[in-house]
Amino acid sequence: MQVQVRGRGARRWITFGVIAFGALFLAIGLILAGQSASLLSDAKRARGTVVSVEWRTEHSSSFHKNRSSDKRVAYPVVEFTSADGTRRTFRASVGSNPPSYETGERVEVLYRADSPQDARINGFASLWLLPLVFGGLGLLAAGIGTAVALATRRRSHAA
Repeated sequence: MQVQVRGRGARRWITFGVIAFGALFLAIGLILAGQSASLLSDAKRARGTVVSVEWRTEHSSSFHKNRSSDKRVAYPVVEFTSADGTRRTFRASVGSNPPSYETGERVEVLYRADSPQDARINGFASLWLLPLVFGGLGLLAAGIGTAVALATRRRSHAA
């Protein structure tokens, strides 16, 4: 696919769009990182046990028609007892293949006292994967857009 951009105005709008996209993703990444940091500092901690591994088929289609890849992903299901003595079960929001956790494995669970149903495993992927993905993509896009804008500006001043 070849894209032709005509005129300085269109290039500026595309560059602005890439920078805006990057800034939005960077902001989302920072918000998610703030939520994880807040959870780490305020959370109640409990010992949990992986009671099962739930396999789900993730569908992702490519840009080409008739091509799709189905990938099986394992999500740990964890049981823990909250501070009020209630046994709770949750499915982790981050899955993997191969599975990151095995049935019977002990894990540390983080949860807020006012909403123990929103628990997370105290692990890198469940706390930092989304902030890193969004923040990294945002930083990359904003950086590329800014570099293109500066190069274009220098080129127009030199001419």
